[in-house]
Amino acid sequence: MSRPSFLTLDNGLRIILVPCEAESVAFGVFVASGSRHESAKTAGISHFIEHMLFKGTPSRRPIDITRAIEGRGGNFNAYTSEECTCYYSHLPHEYLAEAIDIILDMYQNATIPDEEFHREKQVVLEEIKMYADEPDAVAMENLQRSLFMRNRLGAPVAGSPESLGPMTPEDLRKYMASHYTPRNTLAVVAGRFDAEVAKREISSRLGKAFSSRRGCVRSAKVDFAERVRADVVASKDVQQTQLAIGYRTFGVSDSRRYAASLMDAVLGRGMSSRLFQEVREKRGLSYDISSRLQFFSDAGMFTITAGVDGAKAELALKTIDREIEKMRTRKISRAELERTKEFVLGNFRLGHERVVSKMFHYGSSMLAFGRIFTIDEQVEAVKSVTAEDVLGVAATIFDPANRAVSKVVPAKSLSI
Repeated sequence: MSRPSFLTLDNGLRIILVPCEAESVAFGVFVASGSRHESAKTAGISHFIEHMLFKGTPSRRPIDITRAIEGRGGNFNAYTSEECTCYYSHLPHEYLAEAIDIILDMYQNATIPDEEFHREKQVVLEEIKMYADEPDAVAMENLQRSLFMRNRLGAPVAGSPESLGPMTPEDLRKYMASHYTPRNTLAVVAGRFDAEVAKREISSRLGKAFSSRRGCVRSAKVDFAERVRADVVASKDVQQTQLAIGYRTFGVSDSRRYAASLMDAVLGRGMSSRLFQEVREKRGLSYDISSRLQFFSDAGMFTITAGVDGAKAELALKTIDREIEKMRTRKISRAELERTKEFVLGNFRLGHERVVSKMFHYGSSMLAFGRIFTIDEQVEAVKSVTAEDVLGVAATIFDPANRAVSKVVPAKSLSI
């Protein structure tokens, strides 16, 4: 199997080619534009733009865009996060040229017509309402806001009715002009394809286009001296109390991320994890409990989520805190460390069998680090982690000053 290759066009746009044995190919365009690049006034505009790029170009109607990919048995989607927006497709390998043509037409030539704009604004507002109805989403949104109170990392990716309401089509066009730039953009091809054809198809469309636009837009860094908001409680018409416990961490470029990923696996990934065994299997306090480690460019967050009976919420919190205290004060055994490495590496390898996963991996790696981290490099980094490394990173992350708790409780419980 060929190794991934990387090239930068004269205008600064980067291309990653990841050939592998497959019957399909994935093509994605990553733009360094997300919620943390916005202001309070423009909150949600990156996500709104993601929606609008599917609404037509001078040569394609919205239905033409979706039919062209789905009509060939492919998948077509996009997402917006705190630090990036991605447009991607996955389809049989012989249709790569069509996928490149369609996605880059959207990227460069989206018309953002007024009628579609106002209709789609209502769709985004309904999406915001949908998440507001989900207690786990509310708990996590409040938790992230508590961890990053004075940074745009704490703002909802979709924005709010207050920020979206005044937006106009021209606002979106101006924002794209300053953010959808060559140096902010990365194209990734993964799967079965001819490398020369892929380079030619991408370069011919993006090599000289919009090269005079401005470069990268930087967002404010996280101030780690600021304390987090320790506790936030919301109420909804629900049966369970939804818990979300979080700690602010270092960013993705920190070499301790590999030790942190093993710590995360020990605590809350899978049914063998300590939290699952202690909270669910031994005490029956929750149907599901898990942890997650999420990194951004200069900061991150470690979170634990669970749904519990309101009367048992404090017991669940104490049980979780006890496991965290063990993690930060006691070195894990060699057997548990090796078992966890096998779990993490197995998940990692299996996840990268799909060409779409490869595309996401290399695109995210380049955006975060400015270089390609191969799968073999990451495997070796995980293998090199010691029990002392895990203990050290746990002691750093589980600082009580960085801890926040978010709860969504049954509405009736607040009236008692």
